[in-house]
Amino acid sequence: MPLSMSPEVFITCAVTGSAATQDRSPHVPRSPRQIAESAIDAARAGAAIVHCHVRDPDTGAPSRRLDLYREVTERIRESGTDVVLNLTAGMGGDITFGPVETPLPVNAAGTDMVGATERVAHIAACLPEICTLDCGTMNFAEADYVMTNTPGMLRAMGRMMTGFGVKPEIEVFDTGHLWCAKQLVDEGVLDDPALVQLCMGVPWGAPDDLNTFMAMVNNVPKDWTFSAFALGRNQMAYVAAAVLAGGHVRVGLEDNLWLGKGQLATNAQLVERAAGIVERMGARVMTPQQVRERLGLTKRAPVSA
Repeated sequence: MPLSMSPEVFITCAVTGSAATQDRSPHVPRSPRQIAESAIDAARAGAAIVHCHVRDPDTGAPSRRLDLYREVTERIRESGTDVVLNLTAGMGGDITFGPVETPLPVNAAGTDMVGATERVAHIAACLPEICTLDCGTMNFAEADYVMTNTPGMLRAMGRMMTGFGVKPEIEVFDTGHLWCAKQLVDEGVLDDPALVQLCMGVPWGAPDDLNTFMAMVNNVPKDWTFSAFALGRNQMAYVAAAVLAGGHVRVGLEDNLWLGKGQLATNAQLVERAAGIVERMGARVMTPQQVRERLGLTKRAPVSA
């Protein structure tokens, strides 16, 4: 297909994620204060959107605690820094099975499986402008577990997100996830046009080769908005690839810890590097307000407890 490069590009910074990276770099934020400060630094470096998970402040382990989400949200909003807040809703769907010959009962220590209402409780409380919806089930290579998102669960979560007035960012890890997303839009569960994040190179989802990437891009409806990222050393290459393909970009410590060989990155440095690539390609980096206008977002304060 002919190139249709994006003339205006928004940058999302995925600030901390839920992978076991907390001890691999001193720059991976753990506490709500650290996560908020890193998000604010990323916004000042050029990120229009910050995508936030929360972690246990002491151990760095991923968490779903509502009080941590509230604190991150309030710190970012009270800072006076204009940025679009995107909170994950991907937690609470992990199943770790027992040994291959006796998979049941599941391994309770590695399983975090809760209902739809609990999975979006922090979205209802904090009312970010965007929240994620992982549109499918898949194996993850980081550990022997399955990220579980059944059609019924996705419909329930999607309807609640839409009811909150929060824009779902559909996380697409493979081609079938995009197929499912189209069905949810057709059913009226999600609003049309939708917002999609193409997640490349996450084992065992879609590999990060360009043929697979363009197959994904070519299946995004023309009036939808898409962004893309790849893990690790291909993070910056996918900044260029996404812009060339007509999309937007995501960088950050959730997906990549390195600025260069032997040089650990901060979120702000990754955003600065991405902004430089976007601008050198002849595109303009969008502001948070431009993103709100493009996507029809409403900036709101958290709901009081």
